[in-house]
Amino acid sequence: MTAFRASFFIVALALATATSSLGQTKTTTKKTTTTKKTTTAKKPAAKPAAKPAPKPAATAKPAAPVVPATPAAPPLTAEEATAAVREALTLSVTRAVEAGGQPDGFNANPDIRLSFPPEAELVATTLRGLKLGAVVDKFEVQLNRSAEAVAPQAAAIYTAAVQRLAIADGLALVNTRESRVAAQLLKQQAMAQVQQELRPLMDAALEQTGAKQAFGELMLRYKKIPLMTPITTNLTDYATPKTAEGIFTLIADEESRIRMNSSARSTPTLKKAFGPK
Repeated sequence: MTAFRASFFIVALALATATSSLGQTKTTTKKTTTTKKTTTAKKPAAKPAAKPAPKPAATAKPAAPVVPATPAAPPLTAEEATAAVREALTLSVTRAVEAGGQPDGFNANPDIRLSFPPEAELVATTLRGLKLGAVVDKFEVQLNRSAEAVAPQAAAIYTAAVQRLAIADGLALVNTRESRVAAQLLKQQAMAQVQQELRPLMDAALEQTGAKQAFGELMLRYKKIPLMTPITTNLTDYATPKTAEGIFTLIADEESRIRMNSSARSTPTLKKAFGPK
């Protein structure tokens, strides 16, 4: 009996040991399984990137209006050019005599002002030395007032000279770069006749302004000075060509203005010949 119990005890102990090992194995397996499940858990999916906002559609530009082409003006003919030159000179005469006839039109314009007659300059110098300069100055003003009085009366003389002007090449006169060429041509052709027609008007104006009387008194004072060189000067002969030349200068100024300044071209003929601008 003792031997049997001992054998039974050994068998029972072996069973108990096996059962305990089996329990531990299950526990380890469960732990391992749990660990694997935890490790292989799915990561949350990344959010898709936001799409850029669509650009607004570009606004279509309106189409530019179609401007019809301006037909080219016909070229200037020789006859039209000649007519334009005469018209420019006629207009220049009108404006020139008006400007010259204004108060101080000659007296305040250094380009055309009449000074003391050069051949009698010794008279002026001598009298100024005697403290009579104010008398000399007064005479020069009267002399220029005479030219200013003549200028408006000379309009018909200069206009007739324009109509007589011989123009060989009107196109050349229109297209030249020289702004005073037509007035210079007029002066060359008409100066002698203009002076002849202007002389009686000048003589009368010198009388009316008192310039002749003032000049006579100056000459008398000069002659009273001992040992002075005698001087004889005809005031009309001096003032007439100087006044005529002064008006020609004003005509040239106006011609230049017509060529250079579009606002001075007041007629269709002038605009076509010298340009609208």
